Amino acid sequence: MAKTKSTTKAKTGKQKLAAAAPSAPNIDIGITQGDRKKIADGLSRFQADAFTLYLKTHNFHWNVTGPMFNTLHLMFETQYNELWNAVDPVAERIRALGYPAPGSYSEFAKLSSIPESKGIPEAMDMVRELVAGHEAVTRTARSLFPDVDKAADEPTADLLTQRMDIHEKTAWMLRSLLA
Repeated sequence: MAKTKSTTKAKTGKQKLAAAAPSAPNIDIGITQGDRKKIADGLSRFQADAFTLYLKTHNFHWNVTGPMFNTLHLMFETQYNELWNAVDPVAERIRALGYPAPGSYSEFAKLSSIPESKGIPEAMDMVRELVAGHEAVTRTARSLFPDVDKAADEPTADLLTQRMDIHEKTAWMLRSLLA
């Protein structure tokens, strides 16, 4: 019976701590919870696309071969570094909206619109895949604007606008290699 009392006391103590712990403050940034959720879900898809494109670009940097090796190797390095630096502000925006940011391969695989590469493509096929990837990230970003505009979420609009500019420019530069 003593064991039952101590178990009961332990549960009661934990319950008291939980009740006494301050709850997370409500977020009142002028965007409703429902709108913040929609935007965070969209940003999570965008984050998954950006991270998947980062990983694909880094993979191609490691594995490119052929007559344009040096040019593509260096270009891919510049691009994957830019992508790496871009994923953190997106995750932080999701957190600022009050939701957890995706951060695992399995989450990214579920959320991303960018397929994995099959094997190691030829150099110009790598370029084609990266063009398609940058265009996909841009489409995902653009798809968020109806919810972002409805909520007057200027910080997210600014972040997405900057990212779209970079992805569109990068796709153009990669497409130029295919001409």
